[in-house]
Amino acid sequence: MKTTDLYKKFIEYFEREMPVAETELDFGSTYELIVAVILSAQCTDKRVNIITPEFFKKYSSPKMLAADEPENVFQYIKTCSYPNNKAKHLVGMAKVLMSDFNGIVPDKLEDLQKLPGVGRKTANVILSVAFNKPAMAVDTHVFRVSARIGLTHGAKTPLDTELQLVKHIPEELINKAHHWLILHGRYICIARKPLCEQCGLTDICKHYRSIK
Repeated sequence: MKTTDLYKKFIEYFEREMPVAETELDFGSTYELIVAVILSAQCTDKRVNIITPEFFKKYSSPKMLAADEPENVFQYIKTCSYPNNKAKHLVGMAKVLMSDFNGIVPDKLEDLQKLPGVGRKTANVILSVAFNKPAMAVDTHVFRVSARIGLTHGAKTPLDTELQLVKHIPEELINKAHHWLILHGRYICIARKPLCEQCGLTDICKHYRSIK
């Protein structure tokens, strides 16, 4: 199957089956989103959504977060993965927001990546979800699912995957496609044993053809 046809069928399937695709993280502002995304690294969105209500009661603004110490922040996030590192990142992120950006989360990739705890993937999530920019954040789900289906070929890094996907997905659908791939990887195309019998993409899936 030609690459253009593969992407066409991929898009048609999800436009039909998942017309609304959004983040599962709960947030009420761009500041809350960046905190939630930092916490979500190697942690489930469900766990993050349990943690953040009390966190935001204590730290309702980047100014309040920047004024505290990581060891105090740790107490509010200790049930997530890598809480020590994330506490340091969160306080560092808030300090840079206050010192360099007047407490406002920036809307440019290079500026977001200046914030502690914010790599390219996290920055792209912020750009996509908060600012509705055509950014493709590549996490483990996106990396795995796009390769399994055959949307990407020989991608060695998340950046390789990102560049291949944005080359073939229409700009206006990139945000939505990011969530399609994440949610498909989270609930159907899971890492250890994909639920192929529940998948509607078996007619185009490279992985499925390889196991039949």
